[in-house]
Amino acid sequence: MTMSKKLVFFGSGPVAAASLELLAADFDIEAVITKPKPAYHRGEVPVLATADKLKLPVFTAANRSELDQLISTKSLSSQLGILIDFGIIVSQKVIDYFPLGIINSHFSLLPQWRGADPITFAVLSGQPKTGVSLMLLVPAMDEGPLLAYAEYNMSPGITTPKLTGELIKLSQALLKETIPKYLAGKLQPVPQTAIKASVSYSRKLTKSDGAIDWQKPAAEIERQVRAFQGWPKSQAKIFGNDVIITKSRVAKDKSDGDLVIKCQPGWLEIEELIAPSGRTMSSADFLRGYKKS
Repeated sequence: MTMSKKLVFFGSGPVAAASLELLAADFDIEAVITKPKPAYHRGEVPVLATADKLKLPVFTAANRSELDQLISTKSLSSQLGILIDFGIIVSQKVIDYFPLGIINSHFSLLPQWRGADPITFAVLSGQPKTGVSLMLLVPAMDEGPLLAYAEYNMSPGITTPKLTGELIKLSQALLKETIPKYLAGKLQPVPQTAIKASVSYSRKLTKSDGAIDWQKPAAEIERQVRAFQGWPKSQAKIFGNDVIITKSRVAKDKSDGDLVIKCQPGWLEIEELIAPSGRTMSSADFLRGYKKS
């Protein structure tokens, strides 16, 4: 008897879209469940565009109650759901719809960095490694038992966009290996309480988080620049100009670089930024064009 590889995919954000495309290469996606396109949104929505390209059936739900209603009215035959970057808390009713539950691919080494933005907070914290955890979904926030995990060693200069791409690939490899074992009954979930690691939580960032506070240590601001490169970006006012800092490094002193700013403690050299014109430029070019004589 051939084991069914049919799955229902839950996901809404850009990470979900990239993951869906990879997952569809190895598994039969019976349906994609995602958030609807917001009325104010212009252009394509990544998951909807990917599902359309792959010619996959799509159902939408804007919140938990709509998701409950959707599941109660559909007839899906998949034994298992896969959830990545969905943005809706899933009820026990939806989880129980699938005989084998729903696997959530979470981009951290749980119970580290539960919550909305584990990738950014891994970069922001300066930790040496992160990874991907596959857990069985429960209604509580990222507290389900673990099926598998894979570690990723973070290079000192890694940014959130770069780390996101690496973890998407790691997630796919882990899902490809783990799902068949789980469908065959060869995996025993392990409670997170059995893992000797401290629990930490990430949160959803806002635009105001990107404002640089020069009273912070230089090393912390350098991590912020890398962590916030995608969103909310690192915003500052230099020589009276509003800029977005895109690349920086910890400097030895005020003479160690073209554009060096005092922090508390330490010095930070701004190597690259987006000027008020919208152009990305080196600090040397910025000084030539914007520093007042």
